[in-house]
Amino acid sequence: MSSAADEQTIKLGQFLKWANLAESGAEARELVQGGYVRVDGEVETRRGRHLHVGQQVTLAYPGEDEITVVVEDL
Repeated sequence: MSSAADEQTIKLGQFLKWANLAESGAEARELVQGGYVRVDGEVETRRGRHLHVGQQVTLAYPGEDEITVVVEDL
């Protein structure tokens, strides 16, 4: 029998703040809804998406360098 505690996750919006890719929840929402965030290479528009260890989150503003952070140790 497994429980939710067996598999740790973090919501995308929370991760963006934790990884210093967004300064606030409002900024995280704008980034996600604007299509600037990819999870494992796919654009993600759900701020509440649950991320697991090993997934890659990329922030990509048009005309700027992309920043990719790997989810580690939740």
